[in-house]
Amino acid sequence: MVTRILLWLFSCICIQGYAQPSTLKFGKELSSVHIASKSKKKSVPIEWVNVNTAPDTWSLLKKELICTGRPIGVMRSKYQYENFLLHVEWKHIEPGGNSGVFIWSDAVPGEQNRLPNGVEVQMLELDWVKLNTKDGVEPPIAYVHGELFGVGGVETIPDNPRGTRSKSIENRCKGRGEWNTYDVVCVDGVVKLSVNGKFVNGLARASQKRGYLCLESEGAEIHFRNFTLMELPTGIVSNHEAAAIINE
Repeated sequence: MVTRILLWLFSCICIQGYAQPSTLKFGKELSSVHIASKSKKKSVPIEWVNVNTAPDTWSLLKKELICTGRPIGVMRSKYQYENFLLHVEWKHIEPGGNSGVFIWSDAVPGEQNRLPNGVEVQMLELDWVKLNTKDGVEPPIAYVHGELFGVGGVETIPDNPRGTRSKSIENRCKGRGEWNTYDVVCVDGVVKLSVNGKFVNGLARASQKRGYLCLESEGAEIHFRNFTLMELPTGIVSNHEAAAIINE
């Protein structure tokens, strides 16, 4: 009985806390410098820190990262990034599943929504619009095809405005059980998104352009694979354009 109580207390602390004591390695990080050089060190694993989800929210199965979606929250990269190319493949398992990748994030979750600031690269399952009708009216289909937007006070200028968000100009995402491929170019506050082999969305002048990557858990199971980041040369970033460093 005492053992079960202690385990329950530990679980509660982990869920409410900001960081787990151990990191998870998923994906690989490349450097444009290494690609051009004769160095044999071409890539290193990306380390992730659980910010405010449960100990079992994230798990590895062979070459896939599986997120249960519960509770709502994120895990963040151990290090910050500024200019980079990102390749990631993802698929939802449940109808209307919701997730995404935060770039240039402070990785500090909000008290109410449990999510950090940054620029979100949205990953929604196609049935989301059907499951979120209001008075018989479905939300715009743009929601589920790779929207880009600033969150938590981060401001951006959308290429294809839908309010403050930027919508894809072509609907290219696939439904649950099918793999989607995102290629994301992130340079000097500018983001360009390719969905399944075609660039269809973008934004510019992000008010925060250096920070952490965060993977989002938001209520439904999602799988990730082939997560690859290539760092590019740095630019000029003022203090107010960079997220604060988290001391571990």
